[in-house]
Amino acid sequence: MKPLEQETLRLWATKYIWWKAPDDALAYPDRIVAQVMNIGDYDDVRVLFSLVDEEYLIAVLREAEAGEFNERSWAYWHYRLGVSEPDKVPFLRQRRVA
Repeated sequence: MKPLEQETLRLWATKYIWWKAPDDALAYPDRIVAQVMNIGDYDDVRVLFSLVDEEYLIAVLREAEAGEFNERSWAYWHYRLGVSEPDKVPFLRQRRVA
């Protein structure tokens, strides 16, 4: 995997992790990448694919916490990355409130 450029991560942090200061978001690069995978626009996803390999994206998907992906993106990325067949996508993780 090529390391993600800090400048690109900072841009995405500002755009996709709007509720945090970019410096705070940069401490969690996988979270930024998950947000690009979940709600990123076409151009940002193309850039992401040019910067990282599929193994890294699979790792981000597998290690995602509950709430990081919506159902549509969860299913798309499992299928797109060859992790699951369309009818065998694992259930989306849910947050539990005690």
